[in-house]
Amino acid sequence: MQVITRPEEFDVTDLYVDLRHVVGRRVLMKCEGFNFARSSKLKPALEMVTLAERAGVLRPGSTIVEMSSGNLGVALSLVAASRGYRFVCVTDPRSTLLTRQLMQNLGTEVLVAQDPAAGLRLVRRLCAENDGYTWLDQYANAGNWMAHFRSTGPDILRTVPDLDVLFVGVGSAGTLTGCARYLRQVRPQVRIVAVECVGPGPRAARRSTALRTSVRFPVIDLSLVDDVVRVDETAAIRECRRLAQRGFLLGGASGMVLAGALGWLEANDAATAVVISPDLGDRYLDTIYQDQWVKDNYGPDALHDGAEHESPFSKTLFEVP
Repeated sequence: MQVITRPEEFDVTDLYVDLRHVVGRRVLMKCEGFNFARSSKLKPALEMVTLAERAGVLRPGSTIVEMSSGNLGVALSLVAASRGYRFVCVTDPRSTLLTRQLMQNLGTEVLVAQDPAAGLRLVRRLCAENDGYTWLDQYANAGNWMAHFRSTGPDILRTVPDLDVLFVGVGSAGTLTGCARYLRQVRPQVRIVAVECVGPGPRAARRSTALRTSVRFPVIDLSLVDDVVRVDETAAIRECRRLAQRGFLLGGASGMVLAGALGWLEANDAATAVVISPDLGDRYLDTIYQDQWVKDNYGPDALHDGAEHESPFSKTLFEVP
């Protein structure tokens, strides 16, 4: 029996799904969404807060400030509530109502900025005008990738010691950078493949499905990555729905990484492949799992298996359309 006193103490780290019966080949999916924050973002949220506490930046009465339109905001809301901090989350209009409600119910003050640039200005103004406000800055904070260097990377090798290739979605690049740095040190022969989405959907749709992030991680070292796979968004959505038909309701990034992995594995040999699923699918029921929303944003043929898509390799990972 596991007994906890704080919600961040519970996090399932060794749950893998063998997708052979779904995709026709052995691919292990590491499921990161089984914690009270419902996503892998609990790890960097906890790491960044802990580092700030150790540095004396966060003290009783402090207020955490961060920009997020999704899972990190929820995770920081949970950690802040657990540890007695106030949290102000600056988000944008494309953050879903459900996400904002989750944060608010955890005691977070949610402020909506028109776009990332306006959000950044607001964060800086809040910290300049208020004593005790601390901006964690996920995109420059080493805790973002260190969390996965300390936990996710070692967890994968401990469970899958014969790992050949790891597929990771880009996002804020914390998971990618942390796992890649760990594996390069401990098992450098493991191939690291980064996966991200390309068109054709509108930018608002990309944000709603968690297929893309509006800000790029500034310190990622592409020398850590062996290949970059760019996947059409509709292919990612179809993979999510294929998983759901077998009972695995997962978030948009899970379908994206799986689609990229399958494309890469068609052209490359790998006996043991692991893909990282960052969150569950319940927060996407009104987007990628809603037929009309998909048709409105991606066209009437988006859900057909024959819909045109591609997954070529590219090193232009950080081009922002």
